[in-house]
Amino acid sequence: MNFYNHLLEQTATARQGLLATPIIQGALRGEVSLPSYVSFLREAFHHVRHTVPLLQAMKAALRPQHAWLHGALDEYIEEEAGHDEWILDDIRACGEDAEAVRHGAPGHATEVMVAFAYDTIARGNPLGFFGMVHVLEGTSVSLALLAADAIQRPLALPDAAFSYLRSHGTLDQQHTAHFARLMDRIDDAQDQAAIVHGARAFYRLYGDVFRSLPLPLPQVQRQSAEALA
Repeated sequence: MNFYNHLLEQTATARQGLLATPIIQGALRGEVSLPSYVSFLREAFHHVRHTVPLLQAMKAALRPQHAWLHGALDEYIEEEAGHDEWILDDIRACGEDAEAVRHGAPGHATEVMVAFAYDTIARGNPLGFFGMVHVLEGTSVSLALLAADAIQRPLALPDAAFSYLRSHGTLDQQHTAHFARLMDRIDDAQDQAAIVHGARAFYRLYGDVFRSLPLPLPQVQRQSAEALA
């Protein structure tokens, strides 16, 4: 079995744990609210803004035998630049204060996930950061386009509010094939173990981010709350 398929097999349970989070399952059923979506965008901004610095840190930390990865990381860095600004544009299109998000703080779960990513690079095997790449890109491919449609319809938001989800859903389909080829070139058992460990950890940590988001009120509760307002 090649390593990419091994990675999928070894992280399948962790992936299902992420996909089973109530807010993801609810969003796919069209159970959404503007506060939930904006909260998702806020937390996305606060981890996506670290993607390029994390990739740069990973490249700088690579051991000499991994120098062949420099070109691939440079491509990732070039393609990921500016995606945090897309998210702020989406927040503006939702009628919310993007600058308050830019200058605000992430939620605890997001802060912990980002901190673990930096720690993986600085203290552990930097290749473990590929586990985060796998989780974020894989989740984007499987969910982003579906979620964008399911959220947009009931909220009647403009297309301009979904540039992050829709662009990532499309881009990451291309990235996943490239990532699979890259992973299949990694043949050291310790490096492979670090990537599997990283992916399992990031599935849990990214799931915690989703579990931290406010759930939309069921219709009956929402009507009661509006009546009391």
